[in-house]
Amino acid sequence: MPKRIGIRREDKSVWERRTPIVPEDARELIEEHGIEVIVQPSDIRVFGEEEYAAVGAQVQEDLSGCDVVLAVKEVPPHLLLPGKTYVFFAHVIKGQPYNMPMLKRLLDLGCVLIDYERVTDEEGRRLIFFGRHAGWAGMLDTLWALGQRLEWEGVPNPFSGIGQAHTYPNLEAGRQAVREAGERIRAEGLPPGLSPLVVGFAGYGNVSRGAQEIFDLLPFQEVAPGDLAAPFEERPDPHTLYKVVFEEEHMVEPVSPGDRFELQDYYQHPEKYHSRFSTYVPYLTVLVNGIYWESKYPRLVTKSYLRELFGGPTRPRLRVIGDISCDVEGAIECTVRCTEPGDPVYVYNPLTGEAVDGYAGEGVVVL
Repeated sequence: MPKRIGIRREDKSVWERRTPIVPEDARELIEEHGIEVIVQPSDIRVFGEEEYAAVGAQVQEDLSGCDVVLAVKEVPPHLLLPGKTYVFFAHVIKGQPYNMPMLKRLLDLGCVLIDYERVTDEEGRRLIFFGRHAGWAGMLDTLWALGQRLEWEGVPNPFSGIGQAHTYPNLEAGRQAVREAGERIRAEGLPPGLSPLVVGFAGYGNVSRGAQEIFDLLPFQEVAPGDLAAPFEERPDPHTLYKVVFEEEHMVEPVSPGDRFELQDYYQHPEKYHSRFSTYVPYLTVLVNGIYWESKYPRLVTKSYLRELFGGPTRPRLRVIGDISCDVEGAIECTVRCTEPGDPVYVYNPLTGEAVDGYAGEGVVVL
């Protein structure tokens, strides 16, 4: 067991207020296990330095004397210390190119990396994750983006009163803003031309479930993927939204005609399947992506498909893609870069391939 652990100051983003060890856990490590806890000072950490000091932790800049250094996000390569054990979300397990220099530096320095993403139980299920929290924040920002986009189009709407996730002091405040938007929908209905407003959720894991928790505060009817055309074939109810959840069997189909979809076969042999997701996109006003994706899997939405969709004679219904999974040019190929909570969206123009910050311009808003 290490004698001294360090809690690193997060510096990847000014919005990163999380900490890997809260003061109460630091107290337990110190008092019950005899481990020294060293905390780097931080102006943005959600817990103040005095809260750590109060439980016996030392607050200082230098972590060189620590056996183990814990963080939340990646450590810049030039700040890595030789021979240390590092514990953080490394974002390297898919071979992400942008973090390969960091991984190489860890190897060169003889460090040990414990990646939260690889901490699993006996069945390979992750034990440390923020997926549900990402879903909460991502859905709030997606609804905010929808409201702002519609306002830019000149369409007053009930979503315009929803703020960005980082502007709320806590989750309940964000939830309340969504409830109030729901009350407006119930009382006033959606503006003409928006109904049926369909929000699609790709995936059913922690990210998707978190996003659906926020969405479900609005009035909605759930429809199966195979029934998406139904709300468009009858007079839609403007006082409700429509929700659809896509699982793997809805996203892909076997390449060979006559073959049946089998989940484990898809995971083991994804090359035998291709995407069928484009059949659903024309019905969606919002797409929320929460799936796990690697390059061996088919994409949900390609740039070429969006170019075809937006190159047609009529404007598509699709306004916003909330790509919470955020694999750059991954399942959602028009996710051409990551964004920050303070400036979370850009407009991707499928006809030119340009991405412009904000929610104004021709194309689709991408979170």
